[in-house]
Amino acid sequence: MTEITKEIVAEHGLSESEYEEVLKILGREPNLTELGIFSVMWSEHCSYKSSKKWLKTLPTEAPWVICGPGENAGVVDIGDGQAAIFKMESHNHPSYIEPYQGAATGVGGIMRDVFTMGARPIANMNALRFGHPDHPKTRHLVSGVVAGISGYGNCMGVPTVGGETNFHESYDGNILVNAMTVGLADADNIFYSAAAGIGNPVVYVGSKTGRDGIHGATMASAEFDDDSEEKRPTVQVGDPFTEKLLLEACLELMATDAIVAIQDMGAAGLTSSSFEMADKGGVGIQLDLDQVPMREVGMTPYEIMLSESQERMLMILKPGREEEAKAIFHKWELDFAVIGKVTDTGRMVLTMKGEVAADLPVAPLADAAPEYDRPWVKTNPPAPLMSKDVKAPEDLKEVLVKLMGSPAIASRRWIWEQYDHMVMGDTIQRPGGDAAVVRVHGTQKALAITTDCTPRYCFADPKSGGAQAVAETWRNLTATGAKPLAITDCMNFGNPERPEIMGQFVGCIEGMREACLELDYPVISGNVSLYNETNGTGIFPTPAIGGVGLLKDASQMMTLAFKGEGQSIFVVGETRGEMGQSIYLKEIEGREEGAPPAVNLAEERKNGDFVRSIIEQRVATAVHDISDGGFLVALSEMALAGNVGAEITLLTDNELHGFCFGEDQARYIVTSNSQDVEKITNEAKKADVSLQLVGTTGHNGLKINDVLSISLEEIKEVHSNWLPNLMSAPK
Repeated sequence: MTEITKEIVAEHGLSESEYEEVLKILGREPNLTELGIFSVMWSEHCSYKSSKKWLKTLPTEAPWVICGPGENAGVVDIGDGQAAIFKMESHNHPSYIEPYQGAATGVGGIMRDVFTMGARPIANMNALRFGHPDHPKTRHLVSGVVAGISGYGNCMGVPTVGGETNFHESYDGNILVNAMTVGLADADNIFYSAAAGIGNPVVYVGSKTGRDGIHGATMASAEFDDDSEEKRPTVQVGDPFTEKLLLEACLELMATDAIVAIQDMGAAGLTSSSFEMADKGGVGIQLDLDQVPMREVGMTPYEIMLSESQERMLMILKPGREEEAKAIFHKWELDFAVIGKVTDTGRMVLTMKGEVAADLPVAPLADAAPEYDRPWVKTNPPAPLMSKDVKAPEDLKEVLVKLMGSPAIASRRWIWEQYDHMVMGDTIQRPGGDAAVVRVHGTQKALAITTDCTPRYCFADPKSGGAQAVAETWRNLTATGAKPLAITDCMNFGNPERPEIMGQFVGCIEGMREACLELDYPVISGNVSLYNETNGTGIFPTPAIGGVGLLKDASQMMTLAFKGEGQSIFVVGETRGEMGQSIYLKEIEGREEGAPPAVNLAEERKNGDFVRSIIEQRVATAVHDISDGGFLVALSEMALAGNVGAEITLLTDNELHGFCFGEDQARYIVTSNSQDVEKITNEAKKADVSLQLVGTTGHNGLKINDVLSISLEEIKEVHSNWLPNLMSAPK
């Protein structure tokens, strides 16, 4: 028997005070298996010990929310007896160490979270952050991550319909891979994870257990150093073909009434799934580890409980239904094993080879998981930076060309063309727009889905940046005509033990909370990923937000492409020329300075409701929100999408470069046919919304006053080629 030394405790990521709590709970020293279980259950990745104090402040309820945070995924009612189920999760550390498998298993894990709830996945999204394009690892990481996402999603037959990819040097040593899945279920047939029924069988289904992924949760709860490559064995290996079988088998069994509870074996594998099910149900569980299907010989209880082998589920079945369930899983060529039973002891008892391998109280272990109120310091935002404070460019055309071909703005087509975004036949707005739109099969409805965050805003002013991230997803859904319903979040930050990092987290949560309340847009699921730093240097704070909205009539869906010549172009929302933290400032002047653009949530709500109303009245012909790069970048994207130019006449009190490149919030570009101009103008007045008629569509390029004239071909060339050129350049 292994002696538990201070060194072994430290290797398991437990502090001295946490280990003292373990001794108090047990009244004795733990054995190695028990120590391993405490280690993963109390890891940052599983227990949220640094973040849960603040996560509790987020709004999670609305009349349409069926299930908020706490389950495998969140659930919202979309009418007609149907529900949308969705969540976003991180797989950052594994994807840096082994990009293909790290990203692939991230996609597999988030899909399991969704179909565990009884939903068929209908769409995948992602939010990716890589280091500087010139960093020696960037191309390798981009290539591996994109291949991993496409490899898993494409094999599963679930469309990857969109996402976002950013490059910034703060991610040089720690990339972010956040995966999101949306599924569809019957609202009256949602499956939950609370174990129940004393004596009910505990059943293991899916793939066999191996030694891959052991300590994955612990590794994800520590920062990187120069030896991080040695952690490669803690990255799981995925098999999407097995997961496809598991999906179909689970949904087939879910069509019966045999399942009492079900839980994905994700981070911390059999440990977290069994403890979470027992804790939520207020029961005990007894497991015979000899019955666990294993693919390697000589596995110990420690290895079995901590393995993060993929494509596995844990179920509680009604008594007497084992053979029925077994027949289904064997039909799909999957392992099925009764490995234990529900007890009334309130304890987790593990046996192997006739001996007790672990005997732990469930509730104290779960309930006594540390909850820290870590010290934090507020980030003091810099002063605003307006266009009058920024030197006007000599050549507007040169600036536009540089921005459209920059890492921040250039087309991501090279990425999304590797994803099968049309499989299942219900994708009605493809990648490249404000939000993806997927038809609810067999109905007139559709779901709009987006992921967004502007980390440079969050770094400069976490509270404003957190609010802006939520507001931008709300705008992007609105731009398609969808009513925003709810968000999922993926909170990616550095080391929470540093007060300035904890202050970033607290600030972002405060901003998100205010935005969710003002926009009636609750948080229904999410994930926290901390310790994203290398050798003491943290990433930009990145609270990635995944938003889902509902189009009751898919025929009303709006896109950003100009639809033809001679249409009127409006800007909705006020432009003040805010240049702080703008793409213009970074790419043209080489500066990352100033406060991010102010977020006025009442204005966001008012302007967004107005845009949605004119889409519903079918008087808008194209809509695009104005974000990175400002008005002129958004205009260029609309022109490229429709292959139609525009002539703009700007009469502005602000400097021209402020109007063109300022990143003021709560703004959209909207086009309409000439006969609807008066109606849109009147509707804006009624709604007290700022509306400016700035030009008309047409021509073969973009013209602004007498200071800019550029062909669409020139813009398209730089916009389309940057990423393919990066990825094909000789090493």
